Amino acid sequence: MEQINNNFYDLGIAPKILELLDKMKFKVPTPIQQKSIPIAIEGKDIIGVAQTGTGKTLAFGIPMVQRLTQDGMLGLVLVPTRELALQVDETIRKLGQSFGFKTAVLIGGASMHNQIKAIRLQPKIVIATPGRLIDHLEQRTIRLDHVGILVLDEADRMLDMGFAPQINKILGHVPTKRQTMLFSATIPNKIVQIATQHMQLPVSVEIAKSGTAAKNVTQELFIVKKEEKGQLLTKLLYDSRGTVLLFCRTKRGASRIAKELKKLGFNTAEIHSDRSLNQRREALDGFKMGKYRILVATDIAARGIDVKEIELVINFDLPDDSENYVHRIGRTGRAGHTGRAISLATPDQRNEVLSIEKIMHKALPISKHPELGLAAFAAPQVRSFKPRSKRFGRGIPSRPRRFGR
Repeated sequence: MEQINNNFYDLGIAPKILELLDKMKFKVPTPIQQKSIPIAIEGKDIIGVAQTGTGKTLAFGIPMVQRLTQDGMLGLVLVPTRELALQVDETIRKLGQSFGFKTAVLIGGASMHNQIKAIRLQPKIVIATPGRLIDHLEQRTIRLDHVGILVLDEADRMLDMGFAPQINKILGHVPTKRQTMLFSATIPNKIVQIATQHMQLPVSVEIAKSGTAAKNVTQELFIVKKEEKGQLLTKLLYDSRGTVLLFCRTKRGASRIAKELKKLGFNTAEIHSDRSLNQRREALDGFKMGKYRILVATDIAARGIDVKEIELVINFDLPDDSENYVHRIGRTGRAGHTGRAISLATPDQRNEVLSIEKIMHKALPISKHPELGLAAFAAPQVRSFKPRSKRFGRGIPSRPRRFGR
């Protein structure tokens, strides 16, 4: 039987970093940290697969900081969203502070001038979103010819967001002789292609089967008529007491629901791509500090929020991409805490639920609220082929006028 370390000793971590971890109150490494850190400290390429919320930032952050103390290399971390970039930077800065490491965060929505100033201070580690890093490369404000360690964090999400061309362009600017670490909760074929083309005999570290959600998250599914979703949501929010992360499919939907919840007296903030970087920071910081009990978000926040005690995640809308379900519900049940995830599906969403269940390798338990009737999935229909109506938009419902419809 494989022996598991119950502390960070015996992983090859330098004493100075062990002291920092102790000060940061990190006592017991997670499984992805236990397996990845010794391999990464040796300088080997890694493909790490682990559930969301299992400590992947330290899994690459500790080896990166330790190895960068030994020579003049630059560390580069690519992430899909601004929020995740700031979150990663917060952890990396704490690890590198005793070594005098500077970091630079290159993200859209922030001052280009300030970023150029940060680059001129010769940071040891750069955390960037692909689009903004390309902007700097095109303006020749940064060079990547001395990158010795490259991390692709949440790589599948970056590919889902269409960053593949930018990633390939960035890879053309970094040396081929480097260490590459790729971490994610899922490993689709696109990532296998990157590993084949751009990594040197990577070691695969898979803590949970790709697509597996955190074990300590209780999942529920409510089948509800579209016109009753708002009513059910309100009852669920009154039934719970703690923090709630509420996911919507579109930014317009998120904004609409946030306004309705505010009218009902809930302390609510919203985070999506129509919000400025400052607005998104204020919403996230307010959520972390308890100013807001509910944070309404689109999938832009599915992997950029690290709040350890979110009591409940509600999928008001099922995600467009079924794999995002894993990342959404991974925002609760983090760092050993228990969590709860509730999804609302309409009767015509049988196939979307089946797709999620296929990724999860399990059926989602169906629940019923005592004050509402139980809906059911519509029976599958077998239709013969008929020419489609020429009438554009036929069958598309009109815009709802009431909350939740």
